[in-house]
Amino acid sequence: MSYVTHLECAACAKHYAAGELHNLCECGGPLLVRYDLGAVKRSWPRDAVSDGPSSMWRYAPILPVRDRSHIVSLGEGMTPLVHARRLGKQLGADQVWVKDEGINPTGSFKARGLSCAISMGCELGVRKFAIPSAGNAASAMAAYAAAAGLEAHIFMPRDVPQSNYIECKAFGAHVTLVEGLISDCGKMVAARKDAEGWFDVSTLKEPYRIEGKKTMGLEVAEQFGWELPDAIFYPAGGGVGMIGMWKAFGEMEALGWIGPKRPKMICVQAAGCAPIVKAFEEGKPRSEFWDNASTVASGLRVPKALGDFLVLNAVRESGGTAVAVSDADMLDAGVELATLEGMFAAPEGAACVAALKKLLRDGFLKPSDRVVLYNTGSGLKYLEAYSVRFPRAAAGEQDKLGGLITPR
Repeated sequence: MSYVTHLECAACAKHYAAGELHNLCECGGPLLVRYDLGAVKRSWPRDAVSDGPSSMWRYAPILPVRDRSHIVSLGEGMTPLVHARRLGKQLGADQVWVKDEGINPTGSFKARGLSCAISMGCELGVRKFAIPSAGNAASAMAAYAAAAGLEAHIFMPRDVPQSNYIECKAFGAHVTLVEGLISDCGKMVAARKDAEGWFDVSTLKEPYRIEGKKTMGLEVAEQFGWELPDAIFYPAGGGVGMIGMWKAFGEMEALGWIGPKRPKMICVQAAGCAPIVKAFEEGKPRSEFWDNASTVASGLRVPKALGDFLVLNAVRESGGTAVAVSDADMLDAGVELATLEGMFAAPEGAACVAALKKLLRDGFLKPSDRVVLYNTGSGLKYLEAYSVRFPRAAAGEQDKLGGLITPR
């Protein structure tokens, strides 16, 4: 089923055998899955893609699972690509599209990566998984581990959105709430994993979550008739989705499915935690740890991404840029998107709307450019964040906007 040849370190290019459990390279770099794309090209024509299931597993020949029986799927992928006409008109742009990942299982794009990682864990004999998470990855891992009948051990900051905590508990996961950030959670997983027998599925510390997330790039190409857009806006915490899409574009070109054209890759971060934006502006190859990280977009509260150098490479090679957005602007943009298009986006996705406004205003993008904004999750998972825009009236008070009066 799969054409995997080996794993390759993204930092030093050392090769590792496929079909074995690996985390990082001995140099500390993340491992990437490599395929025999020549064999894929000969046996799997582009026209055959549509014969596959209506999920990300339609791209199975360039995903790492060898035995189809090991796939753990809840129907992730093939999310809608919505032409946001009213938003575009408001912004003065003709071709604004939103790739809505919020309708994935567990309400976020994390379903893609964790479906692939848990599937590979099943294939390689893993029984216990551990993850540090800002929220949505934990929910996804808990769901897929539950579907596979496996153990999930989750470490999350204590102030994650309530929805994430409740989901994980409902899925039967072992949840530890941590005073601190995702980086502190990661240290706890690293310290205990060997003694506990956990397989660590931290962001980019295993090779397979990126393979699930690369399907976002495969899908957008297929949905546009195998022609890539002019620009892609992606909210980057760990940045794996951008890294995965960039990898997918290279693989598709090698298969002859697309040409050399690439979208401008635009990395969007929160002003209260923007290490990659800072590194981009300073011309550095890697970011520095961001002290006192703070933002309502919990998925963007990642003070130091392991794959930051890969995100920066994609941004620079594509002629893209990196933009930081304030919490106030992303919440306002989320309300605007909901009002105009009927899509309730996570603050991370809403940040892309705010970033688009800035780059249109600055002339970085033309009004005629076809741009895709990735909404990485459902706004329903961030009700605490949006409640500052829509506080309920206190008992006995009248809501002047809605005319609500508490019954006597």
